[in-house]
Amino acid sequence: MSRAYLSLGSNLEPVAHLRRAVEELRERFGAMDLSPVYRTRAVGFDGNDFLNAAAIIHTELDPVALHDWLHALEDAHQRDRSGPRFGDRTLDIDIVLFDDRELSGPGNLRIPRPDLEHAFVLRPLADIAPDVVVPGDGRTLAQLWDIHPDRDRVLPTVSLADAGGI
Repeated sequence: MSRAYLSLGSNLEPVAHLRRAVEELRERFGAMDLSPVYRTRAVGFDGNDFLNAAAIIHTELDPVALHDWLHALEDAHQRDRSGPRFGDRTLDIDIVLFDDRELSGPGNLRIPRPDLEHAFVLRPLADIAPDVVVPGDGRTLAQLWDIHPDRDRVLPTVSLADAGGI
């Protein structure tokens, strides 16, 4: 079994989509670690705030098969891929780390995921896996968060259980 570190986000009906995605991940992969859910501003475009979280799952799938499974999950949530790279999303789930592997391709699959530089990806992962070393970098997620420019910015948390409409 491999360990995959995922980034989850949504800014269109985010509570409903993230809550359901977490349920679907648990149905498929069993118990998992889930970070707090953070409210963050949209990056790269003007849009609704996002809700972002991270999860650690255990899987028998290889990175490409997991990537495909996650894309199918996004599609089931009516993810629209026809627009610009940065845009509104019902559901966005990316593999950020996969064991200690480095991978480039096929398609847009990159491990470690370059989005790790963003607070909305790094902070939730550092919360649940602070001692994990980023392959090719040599630093832990906690060390990367400690030097991140947004380190002292307060990121509000939201509960998926009682968040209501956002």
